[in-house]
Amino acid sequence: MLKKLLKVHPSDNVAVALVNLLAGEIINFNNEDIKIISDVKEKHKISLNKFNTGDRIIMYGVLVGKAASVIEKGDVLTVNNVKHESEKVYKKTGTIGWTPPVVDKWKERTFLGYHREDGQVGTENVWLFFPLVFCENRNIEILKEVFENELLNKEVDKRRLLLRSLISNHSEEQANSGPAYERVFNNVDVKFISHAGGCGGIRQDAESLALLLAGYVNNPNVAGATVLSLGCQNLQIQGFKEALNKINPSFDKPLLIYEQQKMGTVDEMLNTIIKESYEGIKEANKIERKPAPLSKLSIGLECGGSDGFSGISANPTLGQTSDLIVALQGTAVLAEFPELCGVEQELANRCVDEEKANKFLELMKAYEKSVVDAGSGFDMNPSPGNIKDGLITDAMKSAGAAKKGGTSPVVDVLDYGEYLSKTGFNLLCTPGNDVESTTAMVGSGVNIILFTTGLGTPTGNPIVPVIKVSSNTDLAVRMPDIIDIETGAIIRGEKSIETMAEEMLELIIQVASGKVKTKADILNQNDFIPWRRGVSL
Repeated sequence: MLKKLLKVHPSDNVAVALVNLLAGEIINFNNEDIKIISDVKEKHKISLNKFNTGDRIIMYGVLVGKAASVIEKGDVLTVNNVKHESEKVYKKTGTIGWTPPVVDKWKERTFLGYHREDGQVGTENVWLFFPLVFCENRNIEILKEVFENELLNKEVDKRRLLLRSLISNHSEEQANSGPAYERVFNNVDVKFISHAGGCGGIRQDAESLALLLAGYVNNPNVAGATVLSLGCQNLQIQGFKEALNKINPSFDKPLLIYEQQKMGTVDEMLNTIIKESYEGIKEANKIERKPAPLSKLSIGLECGGSDGFSGISANPTLGQTSDLIVALQGTAVLAEFPELCGVEQELANRCVDEEKANKFLELMKAYEKSVVDAGSGFDMNPSPGNIKDGLITDAMKSAGAAKKGGTSPVVDVLDYGEYLSKTGFNLLCTPGNDVESTTAMVGSGVNIILFTTGLGTPTGNPIVPVIKVSSNTDLAVRMPDIIDIETGAIIRGEKSIETMAEEMLELIIQVASGKVKTKADILNQNDFIPWRRGVSL
């Protein structure tokens, strides 16, 4: 028989409605009859006892709000009768022990990846084009059309004819007269990103963007890169090279950099870029997939378009998957700091030492202060879609979002733009915005992303596969073109979180080996948004 209510943690004083409930319905829950006061939609929460104004509301075992008015037992929690509240945390107060999951069956497993000279292993092999400044976005778009269309055999223009002549070793006229052909390269992809930064903001924004772009070049999924600069912008070529050296002093991938103000006409520059980039891509295509241990997996943990089931199905599945990866000596990254509000104490106590805990808490405080100084607050984080589906306070949303991080120790805490240096479970300071957060995790070196959603979001990334995980079956049925795997069976009681996590790990191995393409890749969903922390000048 399908359960109608779920109490997530023994100390909770609210329960999640697993199905729609009608006013007047009496439900026997934990050997106690509860009369439903008003209609409750699935995913929303009901009170398990009477709340007076100011009473603490506990879910996931933590404070997620306070009663803004009297709430009768069996009534639904709403934005009108509940206000955001979370515990204040000032320091690490203890250490949380960890018992790793048993991973004997996975220890000898491998995935087929692209091995880099620095020891990293990619799940993709990408030649990446990007600008240092928004002034070069048009040229990036021209190159995108030329390379994507010609390499995938689409409509021809004069620059594609140039590339076609290089491919076929014929003149441009001869190259255009031949029969149609399929994809030219099988072992390399060509991707392009553009952005609105690099100039016009404060110098710190340029420095931050330099680190992010350097992280993309250093990411194990990238074989080489073509970089376009105008010449006069804030983010100078030298600044980008310094950022790259900071991340990896031994960097040795092919890197082609062009400065327009030193190269004459647009045609002259683009023709040079096409010729030289083609040679680089041709060399990158010679790299082939080879077996790698699962310890070389580095997963980013993300959620977007969350619903009231995300925190009890999809997110805990990612948490268990994260624990499996860490137990296998791999790496997992939890970001979205606004969505860790209310669970700081647990995360601080999971840090391996006080230095890491203090860095985490200081980053959280500084971030929250910047938000307050801008006239807002973390309590404004839940979106209209979140609220509609039962996530009515930021602390409630955060407590469920944090379940993606599992239970393993926090080995390192990274600020935005810092690159991974320790295997194990890491925290990374990013916004809660889906694309800004996934963009940042890739810049810090993850080679695959797990992305949970309850409402449906198409987010992808140019160089890293994004596996989309649905918290409920209805979404997977309604939007099958964006969902890779769904966890609705957990809600129905048909599968355990542990079983779903093992299925997730199997899918990760298939995607990391290039045997399964994610839906975001099929849709060519290449999202990239840097985080601008400063102001424009």
